Amino acid sequence: MCNKKNNIYSLFQARFPKDTSASFIETNDGAEYSYAYLEQETSRIAQFLTTLGIKKGDRIAVQVEKSPHVIFLYLACLRAGFVYLPLNTAYTKSELSYFLENAEPSLVVCKTETEDIFSGFKNETLKHILTLDLNEQGSIIEQSRSTAAEFETVTSDTDDIAVILYTSGTTGRPKGAMITHANLAANGLALQEAWGWQQSDVLLHALPIFHIHGLFVACHNVLLSGSKMLFLEKFDSKTVVQLLPKATVFMGVPTFYTRLLDEPSFDRACSQNMRLFISGSAPLLEQTFEDFQKRSDHTILERYGMTETGMNTSNPLNGDRIAGTVGLPLPGVEARIVDENNHSIRNNSVGVLQVKGKNVFKGYWRMPEKSAEEFTEDHFFITGDLAQYNEQGYISIVGRNKDMVITGGYNVYPKEVELLLDETEGVKESAIIGLAHKDFGEAVTAIVVPEDITNPPNVDDLKKSLKEQLASYKTPKKIIFIEQLPRNTMGKVQKNMLRQTYKSLYK
Repeated sequence: MCNKKNNIYSLFQARFPKDTSASFIETNDGAEYSYAYLEQETSRIAQFLTTLGIKKGDRIAVQVEKSPHVIFLYLACLRAGFVYLPLNTAYTKSELSYFLENAEPSLVVCKTETEDIFSGFKNETLKHILTLDLNEQGSIIEQSRSTAAEFETVTSDTDDIAVILYTSGTTGRPKGAMITHANLAANGLALQEAWGWQQSDVLLHALPIFHIHGLFVACHNVLLSGSKMLFLEKFDSKTVVQLLPKATVFMGVPTFYTRLLDEPSFDRACSQNMRLFISGSAPLLEQTFEDFQKRSDHTILERYGMTETGMNTSNPLNGDRIAGTVGLPLPGVEARIVDENNHSIRNNSVGVLQVKGKNVFKGYWRMPEKSAEEFTEDHFFITGDLAQYNEQGYISIVGRNKDMVITGGYNVYPKEVELLLDETEGVKESAIIGLAHKDFGEAVTAIVVPEDITNPPNVDDLKKSLKEQLASYKTPKKIIFIEQLPRNTMGKVQKNMLRQTYKSLYK
């Protein structure tokens, strides 16, 4: 049944502070935006986009730099029932081509400097290109300014799509995860309960906002508690240390924490007002966990989630937070670890983690068969992550059965990089693996078999070619040439052997 309350914006709105002049976002340069401003600006943008002919269910693709008005644009899309499609700012023209062809957005919002690129993609579906730059510049701001700040949030069904987030597959073909209003609401409310959010909290926000960590986990918790965030355009360890005394909560990927530990000025004094440090998007090394604890007198809370599910598990707010684990299932989430026969296992045995709950996505955009493959008969989502329980029942993620690499909190799927390498002159075949790296968690590493081992391609030329076609974080940190890749009797490349052979490469 359709109901305005099913739109997650209405849930946010019901939890705004009673005094809407209260601060919602404060930027590092001193600009401040209240909850009243949020309400007005999202009304203007939603109303303006509606007058362009954008309809409920239409996709809005966004590739811009982080700024407060990106948050207002996102919330305006939710209010109007549009489907928000954030795109990594590092994506190249060739990568963007697939996303736009697959998602068929009606509107793209981009930086002024990339407007010409996106204009080249215009077609019968993609009719509008608008710009949004830093410092409240861009055509979407200019053209919506004269629009009345009045908009009635649209009614939504619980199954209506709010956001599509693309997550690449092992075949190299990205998949659009359809995340509904109900998914976002269920996960946000579970985290409010699990992490004890209060209106008095102040989040120091240093994450990107084109994936779930920065956009959903961070921003939604602020909105659902009517609290405030200190908003940085990007992570900078020195700036974070300076602002920590004004904050109570900080979220980051493991790379953020290793870089904070590299700052001489990071100590107990600057974090004495902090209530909670949270880490996710990639495994946190036990050494980092322990070093941070000694240095700050705070114990990092590690959690586990996925694009398709939002957050699934968390170490407890009140209770033991155990290094190397991602804790227990969140309220409303069922989790189980199964063997190859899909039978539940415990006793420290390693198996595939499966989850179930209202947080789990609707399926992959225009891929019904692929969507069906990812669920069991009893509707558990197959994460593809290998996990095990410890004696206390906490879950640890011990690997992935899909060879995905997580570097600096970003997912890299080997096949996408391998396909490009294998097409390069002088390359016979390649294998992409992730290797332990202090700063990035895992470093993308290319093991390449050249056509002629005595005269391999130039490494710098290979990297340059890849950077022209891929986001920079997908480009291998190092390229190693070998005579042949190890294979099993079925001819499958044994990446586990490669990871073992080169495990100390970055130490």
